[in-house]
Amino acid sequence: MNDAERAQRLGLAPQRVVRVGFDDGSFVLRSPEPLKPYARCVGEWLEQWARDTPDAPAFAERAADGSWRRLSWGQTRAQVGRVAQSLLGLKLMPQAPIVVLSDNAIDHLLLMLAAMHIGRAVCTVSSAYCRLVRDGDFSRIHGILNTLGPALIYASDAAVYASAIAASGQHAVVVFSEGAETFPGAWAFDTLLRTAEGPQVMRAFEAITPDTHAKYLLTSGSTGHPKVVINTHRMLCANQQMVAQAWRFLDHERPVLVDWLPWSHTFGGNHNLDMVLRNGGFLAIDDGRPIPGMIERTLQNLCDVRPTLHFNVPRGIDMLLPLLEADEARARDFLSRLRGVFYAGASLPQSSWDRLQALALRVRGEPLWLTTSWGSTETSPAITSAHWWLEQAGVIGLPLPGTELKFVPAGGKLEMRVRGVNVFPGYRDAPQLTAQAFDAEGYYRIGDAGRLVDEAHPEQGIVFDGRVAEDFKLASGTWVSVGTLRVRLVSALAPWAQDVVIAGHDRADIGLLIFPSPQAAALPAGELRDKVAQVLRDLREQGGGSSQTPVRALLLDEPPSSAAGEITDKGYIHQRAVLRERAALVDALYAGTPETILA
Repeated sequence: MNDAERAQRLGLAPQRVVRVGFDDGSFVLRSPEPLKPYARCVGEWLEQWARDTPDAPAFAERAADGSWRRLSWGQTRAQVGRVAQSLLGLKLMPQAPIVVLSDNAIDHLLLMLAAMHIGRAVCTVSSAYCRLVRDGDFSRIHGILNTLGPALIYASDAAVYASAIAASGQHAVVVFSEGAETFPGAWAFDTLLRTAEGPQVMRAFEAITPDTHAKYLLTSGSTGHPKVVINTHRMLCANQQMVAQAWRFLDHERPVLVDWLPWSHTFGGNHNLDMVLRNGGFLAIDDGRPIPGMIERTLQNLCDVRPTLHFNVPRGIDMLLPLLEADEARARDFLSRLRGVFYAGASLPQSSWDRLQALALRVRGEPLWLTTSWGSTETSPAITSAHWWLEQAGVIGLPLPGTELKFVPAGGKLEMRVRGVNVFPGYRDAPQLTAQAFDAEGYYRIGDAGRLVDEAHPEQGIVFDGRVAEDFKLASGTWVSVGTLRVRLVSALAPWAQDVVIAGHDRADIGLLIFPSPQAAALPAGELRDKVAQVLRDLREQGGGSSQTPVRALLLDEPPSSAAGEITDKGYIHQRAVLRERAALVDALYAGTPETILA
């Protein structure tokens, strides 16, 4: 079976694109397929499935005893209606959002859907900021709450969040799932479920327009005042229609997901959750994470539910692989009805790609569809989709129907800019930042670079070419493309490196900070150093010049810190944050200390 036949069997749209060139060297790519009609608001999906398939499973989470708490579509809609009625009865401040400070959970979901059902925007705060609350650091949470001005603050457990909320100075309604009785004036979440739905809910629902604010998402940053990205109902609904036209199987096959990706981020909260909502699927909330000690929970949940699609970041896939390779019975459970694996947030190292396909061939006798997309918080999120059979990592797809992707020459690269109904209207209460985000033609400046796989055949797709802001120059003036080099190095250092951070700005050569993998930890220190040194020598012998050849490396003792911003909610390494937080180690790397490994 050839690649085109595989794609057709999977129910994917054909590879087609229109290219329009301009005299200045820029060009635009767009899909020749027009965007079809889409829902008015997110709540229309919930209404549809509660009406058409009320008994079908919709959502589940682990209970304290390890069993699954489950909701059907009918039960979800009924509980959303009761919570929505309670919210209306609270007479919340107009235009002020509901803010959630906790991780993914069914109570969180019901509150979020209820708010959107009556035209109230929701903002879920990053779990990284919430972990700081547990450590007694309230500064970032307070900065975020002051920026948002919430009408209602929800948190799962008063024992964890009450102190930070009490000290915030906010005059908002406070709701807890646990411990509300310990916080003066707080509501218990269960209380919101006791109010019978009245006609006011559907009146508010019918008043929602496509331009009504559905969510506020916070861009990642090192301060307590990140940018607040407006996500409208139009953006979210249009984007799911775009994806469905590329993944045509969604119109007749309901997706089953086991997902840990946080709802504070557009990948988990928009792309994945909304895919379940739009297509009447089933989402099991994964209480695991791609970190030591919790990845095992993820594997257990995957084996219990057996998803049809698996969404993850490369770090999560890398951590699952050794567990799956060591236990073929569990690998068979996980892969048994899996249509494909979708990775995003960073490029999947080719070594991980090859290991996953080898495992699939061994336990199920056929390869997996491995795919990806590209987008951002400001684009709700998908701009492109690799909706065909890929043989290797690197390609991020082609523009989805309804989007225009412009390539503009910039510093030896092609900067990508995007325009379409999935693009945000602006940052909340920040007109100057909003104006800076768009060019004169209304294209959003996303800050990424890309190039075509084949200039003569643009339908072969786009290759991600790094973040424009992450790239740097060596002292010689040579540019280093951090994004593309990082993927190459992680593959070359497999399986000893979990990830790498690339240093060298204004220095004579490239250096690496290496986060060792669990396999590396099992090696004697001297043997590990020898293996890294050999990889550096091999890379030097392959050539490629100073921009492609690191000559020094340092093995890190401490894993990346999410509290310091070194690892994002999606589980990938924030290069600039690591370099900032570990500046002393970068200096040591170039000082030639005994710990430095040289090529």
